[in-house]
Amino acid sequence: MAAFDEALAAATAVAGRVPKGLYIDGEWRPAQGGKALTVEDPATGSVIAEVADASVADALDALAAADRAQQAWAVTPPRERGEVLRRAFELMVARRDDLAGLMTLEMGKAFAESQAEVSYAAEFFRWFAEEAVRIDGGYLTAPGGGSRVLLMRQPVGPCLLITPWNFPMAMGTRKIGPALAAGCTVVVKPAKQTPLSMLALVGILEEAGVPRGVVNLFTTARSGQASSALLDDARLRKVSFTGSTEVGRTLLGQAAQRVLRTSMELGGNAPFLVFDDADLDLAIEGAVQAKMRNVGEACTAANRFYVQRAVVDRFVSGLAERLGSLRVGHGLDPATEVGPLIDGNAVRSVGELVADATAAGAKVVTGGEAIAGDGYFFAPTVLSGVPGEARTVREEIFGPVAPVVAFDAEDEAVGMANASEYGLASYVFTENLARGLRVSERLESGMVGLNQGIISNPAAPFGGVKQSGLGREGGRVGIDEYLNIKYTAVRAAW
Repeated sequence: MAAFDEALAAATAVAGRVPKGLYIDGEWRPAQGGKALTVEDPATGSVIAEVADASVADALDALAAADRAQQAWAVTPPRERGEVLRRAFELMVARRDDLAGLMTLEMGKAFAESQAEVSYAAEFFRWFAEEAVRIDGGYLTAPGGGSRVLLMRQPVGPCLLITPWNFPMAMGTRKIGPALAAGCTVVVKPAKQTPLSMLALVGILEEAGVPRGVVNLFTTARSGQASSALLDDARLRKVSFTGSTEVGRTLLGQAAQRVLRTSMELGGNAPFLVFDDADLDLAIEGAVQAKMRNVGEACTAANRFYVQRAVVDRFVSGLAERLGSLRVGHGLDPATEVGPLIDGNAVRSVGELVADATAAGAKVVTGGEAIAGDGYFFAPTVLSGVPGEARTVREEIFGPVAPVVAFDAEDEAVGMANASEYGLASYVFTENLARGLRVSERLESGMVGLNQGIISNPAAPFGGVKQSGLGREGGRVGIDEYLNIKYTAVRAAW
């Protein structure tokens, strides 16, 4: 208990030091009108901070600052832009535990997971610090020989970056890193549930030497109004959003009015396929990772488990044993393995999905209900015999529930896996390499984990197909989302 008390006191102290205002044109300032929004600890439901609640006018001020800074930042030498990101990377690594404690306090995930996220988030700054100096172009002779083709890549311009609550730091660096490396200025709008992590991150960027107006941030409880105003403004050249498909569709509709450049990382409904030739111990461990990372509140989380009939009973038993043994509690308690969900609505939503599945004939093998007491906890859950019409198979769960469905043949498994409007991530477990590659090619998703339950990597392109989004973040192609290609025809006078 002493260790928990010390960790809670340390995280609370960090939260107290984080700036609570808007960061616009290199200055921290209150919201116009003086409004504030509260931030909760989801493990207790108690208020841990109040931050500025921006008006639409504040959001437009942030865009104006980004617009003023754009030209100078675009012509800043790539090495200098990269060095800002490198210094921010080093500061994040040095302050990992402080940032992790802050993240756990406002978001709930276990401290070890928060540490991993901070390290992961920092790597995007390091990766794109190195990519800044690799922005290239081209020069070639036109087929007819009478002219030369000169290609250059230039920054898109001021960008609106909208980040989610579930990975409050990594989703920020995954957008800010390539934008700054490319020479774009940014306006960042974090989720109202978890603004402290992004406020701390912007403080680090300021310390790392980001010039005035290059990075701006506003927090608001009126996200729709503020985002709409920015999307309608001719100074904005791009929007990058991570969040639900429903909100993504709305933003795409608004962006279409100005033919605005977009990147969309939206919802998921990841299938997890286990064949009868799989290493079951490895598959179960992979299932725990893919399902329970971030308490299941991840767009890449394994959402529906398709297991070949010959091994389904052993898989269900092993997975239930693992999930049932996980320690649930406050994320700052060193013994905790599973933290709370983000809020009461999340608990109710997960409970409704479980109730729907059991009403349709599914069996609760372990868990299956909310945990009484303070905070927003739901027991890690395994459901067996889940029918295809159950909502847990058709909808994104965003919680610690693993519905298991048996299959007989490979074609059947692939067909069920692809029977979704989403296509972000998939997982395949088999010891047959040919099958693994064949099924990976057939799955309709932007990413596949073959015999592994964690797929996120700063060096890899992250994104989906179908209604899971547009564009890619991370990897060598991540910076392309923030660059326009210009072609100049040069008359050959020689």
